[in-house]
Amino acid sequence: MLRLAMTLFSMIATTLMGTFVVVALVTGYDTLVPLVTAAALGLVVSVPASWLIARALSS
Repeated sequence: MLRLAMTLFSMIATTLMGTFVVVALVTGYDTLVPLVTAAALGLVVSVPASWLIARALSS
């Protein structure tokens, strides 16, 4: 299951990070700190999301 979670993480992390950055840009935050914070938040959220999705797929 760890291999599946790591494979899913590579796709989920890029998607969530990009989504969070786009949301930050749309809401008017266009400087470095908010964009990096949004990308980091997407990275943090993608870890449990990929684990939960991998667990759901493997059962």
